[in-house]
Amino acid sequence: MLIDARTLSADETIETEVCIIGTGPAGLSLARELAGQDFRVCLLESGGLDLPDPDTESLAEVETEGDFVQVFPDRRNRRFGGNSSYWGINISKGQLGLRHVPLDDVDFEKRDGFPYSGWPFEKDHLVPYYERAQKVCKLGPFTYEAEDWEDANSPQLPFIGNRVTTRMFQFGPGAAFYKEYRDEINHSSNVTTYLHANAVELETEETAQTVTRVRVACLQGNKFWVKAKIVILAAGGVESAHLLLLSNKTQKAGLGNQNDLVGRFFMDHPLVYGGLFVPSNPKMFDSMALYDLRQLSKGTVMGGLSFTNEAMRREQLLNVSMLLLPRPIKYQSSEAVSSLKALFSSRGYKEGAKGTLEHLNKVVTGLDEIADSFYDKLTKKDLPFWPNLSQGGWSNLPNKERIYNVFEVLHQTEQTPHPDNRVMLGDGLDKLGRRKAKMQTCWREDDIQGVKRAQAVFAEEIARAGLGRYEIEQDGDLPVISTAGTSHHLGTTRMDVDPKQGVVDENCKVHGVSNLFIASSAVFPTGGYGNPTLTIVALAIRIAERVKATMNTQTKTAKQQVESAS
Repeated sequence: MLIDARTLSADETIETEVCIIGTGPAGLSLARELAGQDFRVCLLESGGLDLPDPDTESLAEVETEGDFVQVFPDRRNRRFGGNSSYWGINISKGQLGLRHVPLDDVDFEKRDGFPYSGWPFEKDHLVPYYERAQKVCKLGPFTYEAEDWEDANSPQLPFIGNRVTTRMFQFGPGAAFYKEYRDEINHSSNVTTYLHANAVELETEETAQTVTRVRVACLQGNKFWVKAKIVILAAGGVESAHLLLLSNKTQKAGLGNQNDLVGRFFMDHPLVYGGLFVPSNPKMFDSMALYDLRQLSKGTVMGGLSFTNEAMRREQLLNVSMLLLPRPIKYQSSEAVSSLKALFSSRGYKEGAKGTLEHLNKVVTGLDEIADSFYDKLTKKDLPFWPNLSQGGWSNLPNKERIYNVFEVLHQTEQTPHPDNRVMLGDGLDKLGRRKAKMQTCWREDDIQGVKRAQAVFAEEIARAGLGRYEIEQDGDLPVISTAGTSHHLGTTRMDVDPKQGVVDENCKVHGVSNLFIASSAVFPTGGYGNPTLTIVALAIRIAERVKATMNTQTKTAKQQVESAS
């Protein structure tokens, strides 16, 4: 059942057994697992079914400190389905979706040279839940090894040794969450969803060991409460920490924040423009279909280069992927185009007035080249296809070696956990009267050097295998940031068995609070390079199993007590 919370009576109290805050992939996966059970489930969603109105969208605004801004309001979608309605990769005709990949083995391990790394369990423990998440996300078979997707006409690149390998991404539709599962949950007799319902505080008893009620407010002014036996935060990597920090009536630093860890260790996946991979043989484009986004009988996939687990352990490498996008002969930048890029990056400023004038000179004298380059790109003049991260299909073109001669390289990069990259409470107030979230983040030297080292290894291995050369582009002495964040908000309520090292335990339950769980990438101790959604859904299914077991035990005990009394 769907209910518009704005129609509820003021100060009403809704009683339920389980309250889930957030209807993104985590919240909806939980609700599906709990649907049909012998207990009530309440879902709270800040927005409605359509795009959020300006006032609702403004609730996602954050204050920022530092020059590495990674959180944007329009990528924290306050509507039913969360960011699943924002996914924009063309995976088939008329169907938009998302790139999925599980974490690597090494991502779960405590790694030499990586402080704060290590999950409380190995990847093998999560594999059964990954397999179930695979179906929830509407993906193909649970295999991401190139050997299971290549064939004679689309082989993986033949690297020498065991440093670089090919791993696959799979693509699933966003509509599965915001449309199909909405209809499914709406027909479940034990699940009720409240729209336009903003959770503003988790209330506890006087020892802060049990959440007693969730205080909820609508932008139109009415407020109400949800009283539940179990509360699950599924509000994303920023909002989950934000809500804990706001819930500070009993614990002044915020609920679950007795060790000052809530909001710390924020991570994302910075996207780095790497430069150009120039193949040694132009005919290579005819055999590179494995690295194109394309539909196969088993599912929609795309290959990318990454490091082996052995190489990352042995050489203390960041987990970085290398995505290859074919570009035409005209794409190789002239001096004028290169100078224009410099002026729009920090490099132009770092080179001072003289350097800036030199770049301007090249731009002015090369205006015709720049105009031709951008006209061709915008109009697709003489370019049959311009693939990007949201659109594939180039491998189906005829005469590819006559069209393309280089690959543009993009890196999805791991960002290591650091306690000073964090979410805090800001000074400003939002339209609900709450203190806004404030982000304090920077791109740290270890990560910068880690990306540069990863690029060097890719270049070495491409050359060693005789595949061509990787021409790395830099912004001065720095990798070229394409975007500082990809809306993969991780780590702010990290998982650890030790409450002095993590906000939640190995079961995603908040340390010291008996009935509060977090289903979000906020619990990731480390995050690899890939989109976290498949892992989020796997963890949500795992939490749901524990919740069902707890509620069934409580129900059985209550029945026994009634029988004993009679």
